[in-house]
Amino acid sequence: MQPIKLSRLKLQSPMYSKVIWRGILQLEQLNRALSYTETEFLQLSVKMRHTWAARALRYYHLQAKDTLYRRIETWLELPLLNLQDIKALCDRYHFHLAQIGQSWQEHNLLASHQKSDIDSDTPFLQVGVYLDNIRSAFNVGSIIRTVEAFRLGSIYFAKQTPYINNPKVQKTSMFTFDKVSCYQNRPLEQLPKPLIALETVPNAPSLFDFTFPKEFTLLLGNEEYGLSDQALSMADQAVQISLYGFKKSLNVASAFAIVAAVISKQQRCKAKE
Repeated sequence: MQPIKLSRLKLQSPMYSKVIWRGILQLEQLNRALSYTETEFLQLSVKMRHTWAARALRYYHLQAKDTLYRRIETWLELPLLNLQDIKALCDRYHFHLAQIGQSWQEHNLLASHQKSDIDSDTPFLQVGVYLDNIRSAFNVGSIIRTVEAFRLGSIYFAKQTPYINNPKVQKTSMFTFDKVSCYQNRPLEQLPKPLIALETVPNAPSLFDFTFPKEFTLLLGNEEYGLSDQALSMADQAVQISLYGFKKSLNVASAFAIVAAVISKQQRCKAKE
């Protein structure tokens, strides 16, 4: 079987060029797998057999080349997989991962590369989002992804917040970080007014009873202690999410997703009127 050469790998989008090596690992290793005979393959440990099976499926998903997986599938005596069925493909992929005790972050899942992801011409709203020293790169990436999904507006990063040059931010954002306007170390005084704090404070109205203005900046606080004293003191308004359970707080990225949906509904419904 002809070895795979680097020039033959079709990096179809920036996302593919960022994550392709996580799926097929090193080309030298993949080429070695292509040269396996059935006898050599079955001499591998069960863990390694399923490791190569998962890699072959991922390689097929990225490159639409099924030869390697079809061989492994036969050697493992598995039912013939319909490779055109994305759900069946994902289920088989996770079957192999389960055999080796491995799981992936969302940005490395097969379904994260669906062909339905296309560039949007929907304009962004005039909604700024200020990340007040949020520590987790994963939370930041998730927030960026939500901002892009709802086409809210610009994101402003405080000094201690991981920026878009952080690899974890990039991956968790599903590589939407370059589709959103991002600014670092912008003083609060320069952000679009009014400043609306998402924070549990006395007398703050519920998100579900609050009407957002057309232009404003939403302030999101640190995972441990919320918004800084400076941000709270400069906020023109506070709003909170009504919670009814034992825990009276949510993960900042989860809370923001709820708020983003409400903002988008309000703003876009108004635009249609």
